[in-house]
Amino acid sequence: MSVRAVGAPTAAETASLMSEPAPLIELPDEDEAAPAPVAAAVRPSRARSALLKRLADVVCLPSSRVNAFERAVTADLLVEMLREAGVEERGRVARRLSTLGDVPSILVRLLLRDAVEVSRPLLVDCATLGDADLVDCVRAATLEHRRLVALRRGVSEMVADALVESGQALVIEALLRNETAKLSHMALELIVAATRDNAHLIAPLLRRAELRPSHAYVMFWWADAQCRKTILQRFAVDRQVLQEAVSDIFSMAAEEGWQDPLSRKALQFIERRQRNRAAIAKSAFASLDEAVAAAANGLTRETAEEIAYLSGLKPMTAAKIFTDPGGEPLAILCKATGLPRVAIKALWRGLRRREADPSGGITPQLERVMEIFDTVAVDRAQTVLRYWNWSLSSAMTPALMKAIREGDEAAIDEYSAPQKAAMLALSREFGR
Repeated sequence: MSVRAVGAPTAAETASLMSEPAPLIELPDEDEAAPAPVAAAVRPSRARSALLKRLADVVCLPSSRVNAFERAVTADLLVEMLREAGVEERGRVARRLSTLGDVPSILVRLLLRDAVEVSRPLLVDCATLGDADLVDCVRAATLEHRRLVALRRGVSEMVADALVESGQALVIEALLRNETAKLSHMALELIVAATRDNAHLIAPLLRRAELRPSHAYVMFWWADAQCRKTILQRFAVDRQVLQEAVSDIFSMAAEEGWQDPLSRKALQFIERRQRNRAAIAKSAFASLDEAVAAAANGLTRETAEEIAYLSGLKPMTAAKIFTDPGGEPLAILCKATGLPRVAIKALWRGLRRREADPSGGITPQLERVMEIFDTVAVDRAQTVLRYWNWSLSSAMTPALMKAIREGDEAAIDEYSAPQKAAMLALSREFGR
């Protein structure tokens, strides 16, 4: 014996409903209808509930049973009724439609903009919602609506862009933890910028497959110790294949006198040698090792600049490394330039940082820096150091410096990847 829900039409009844004209009932005009008693106004209307259910049933009929125009007219009528219906009634309709494969857009948008208890069934259970409807919901609804959208399976780049543009950390975190969501390059850059003031987003962002090394190297400057370790383990790549691919071009560029600035900058990034041998002739120190040893007595501005030039770095990059509170960039600098392990302690002492704890042992911070020196390979350290130098100094055009000072985020698309990195990493140094 089959059982059907009370009030649900049978197939025969539905067919009759669709094929036979409704009986003519003389309805009162809207302005002539007698006002309902006060007691009846509080009691839910059985007719309204039944009508809402029947209209939803018609909308849910397959295309073989109802044509597109009749479905659209029914949806329009249902929308008008839902505007004045109660939350419970709207919720019942949303639950009924959540299993439908093709919900009329006008109906979807009304319900998605509704209170979250109404729209939740659609956002959670309806797999066929279109990107345009979801974007409309993201831009017009509440934080909880956006969070539910971020948790949906298979969030597209279009929807993800809208979610990230909301700037709400709770929504962005839910999106990052959704492994089926797709993130565009623009969304990644916005999230990287957001991590400056929302450090808890860095760890889930580092687990995303879309994240590029350039993004990770920039976040390094404001990441905590554990995230910095993850960045160096995952994104500090070697350049062996790249070096083999362009090995013969170094001699070509040398024959031309390194006249082309674009190729010179790119080859400087790729080459194996880190130290600037030409700078020794103009330096007061015989070697980089001697300059670092002198810094142990106190790192002056002049000594810091000498270390920068001898290391093949611009002064701005070196200043960023020496002033970093964590100290990990010192390990990268020493490893990339071939300095010995004791050089870290010399620079640490020159910066007047505490080397020993009250018990006489090495401080945890210095020990962490020494561990990074021991675990990162020379070539990988050079990749990180050269990207920092490329992005923090080579990209510092006058227009970029002006944008950093003034906070010109509207023009960010005009800048290259290293320029954007410099804008993010150095904006606080310029008081932004």
